[in-house]
Amino acid sequence: MLCGGKKSYFAAAVCIITLTSVVTLSYLRLQRLPYLPKIIQEGSRCRGKITHSTITALEDNRTFIISPYFDDRESKVTRVIGIVHHEGVKQLYCWFCCQPDGKIYVARAKIDVHSDRFGFPYGAADIVCLEPENCNPTHVSIHQSPHANIDQLPSFKIKNRKSETFSVDFTVCISAMFGNYNNVLQFIQSVEMYKILGVQKVVIYKNNCSQLMEKVLKFYMEEGTVEIIPWPINSHLKVSTKWHFMQDGTHIGYYGQITALNDCIYRNMQRSKFVVLNDADEIILPLKHPDWKAMMSSLQEQNPGAGIFLFENHIFPKTVSTPVFNISSWNRVPGVNILQHVHREPDRKEVFNPKKMIIDPRQVVQTSVHSVLRAYGNSVNVPADVALVYHCRVPLQEELPRESLIRDTALWRYNSSLITNVNKVLHQTVL
Repeated sequence: MLCGGKKSYFAAAVCIITLTSVVTLSYLRLQRLPYLPKIIQEGSRCRGKITHSTITALEDNRTFIISPYFDDRESKVTRVIGIVHHEGVKQLYCWFCCQPDGKIYVARAKIDVHSDRFGFPYGAADIVCLEPENCNPTHVSIHQSPHANIDQLPSFKIKNRKSETFSVDFTVCISAMFGNYNNVLQFIQSVEMYKILGVQKVVIYKNNCSQLMEKVLKFYMEEGTVEIIPWPINSHLKVSTKWHFMQDGTHIGYYGQITALNDCIYRNMQRSKFVVLNDADEIILPLKHPDWKAMMSSLQEQNPGAGIFLFENHIFPKTVSTPVFNISSWNRVPGVNILQHVHREPDRKEVFNPKKMIIDPRQVVQTSVHSVLRAYGNSVNVPADVALVYHCRVPLQEELPRESLIRDTALWRYNSSLITNVNKVLHQTVL
């Protein structure tokens, strides 16, 4: 009797689990239904106006397309990195034209505005569309309506369609260069330090810079180190130089930095093993390893399954200097000589210490500046005795006397190679 009862309970449990699974699957199918691509035309030629602009405004002037990327990590979708008004954009549609039969599909997009807008009316957004089955579209158009003439819509190439072997180990993403940027010496020192540490590519989202800086960028582009992404965001929106909204009529923070960082992750997802998210005045400095490759190998071994590594930011005030490494020829170059700034501010327990990241781009869905917003991999806070972010800038604790700062000469481990490499660049560009 007892045995029979157990069988009955088991059968009932199986029945409930099966029913729950069926209901869940049915619910998920219903959820997907409005977003499934629908054929609206056949036998068409895939034309459209192919655009190569970095930022493209749609007709509503509240949606700005950066670039679409193929993403099959969860399902077969086109993920479009864009900027939208967080309240003013309610519906968008992806228009796919499939060759060779010329079928045109329209799919309603899910609009996912990133949570880190910091109060601005515009923010980074993922515009995500399911792709048609039995079709691998090469281009997509985005429109506010499922009814339009596709030939009149801007057409965007879908990147990352083909998987590639990694061409580089480390790519640094710098966003955004603006304000007639002219910190030439520190920029060259940073790039040369990145190269010493193992970087093969530096991607810069450039709004504007000085003529002298243009000359340096041209040198690095010809060398193959730097890739420039034009970033004319102020042609479309009122940009702020602040990261948080100041009720001043601006539209988006810090020249659209968060959007650029997300685009940089997807742009390098197939070609770079790691992506480094930091500014041009920041260097992730390993303290126990000679370079990033050795450091990341050790960190991954210690943290299996991790894809996001966060490093503490430490301020080295450019107002406090040492006479060591006062190189006369460098004094003629505009900018900061980082080798002369080896005193860092102490931590303040009551103040959030921001972090910068080295990530596996294939494990990240959305990022902010100091942390990721959505990811598949775990995040690891790297101890400050393993590595720290050397950040040479104006002080945050101006009132501190020199003797209250911490002398930290870890950067000097690289002084010989750095001086040699910087001199080579300066003699070919500035001096």
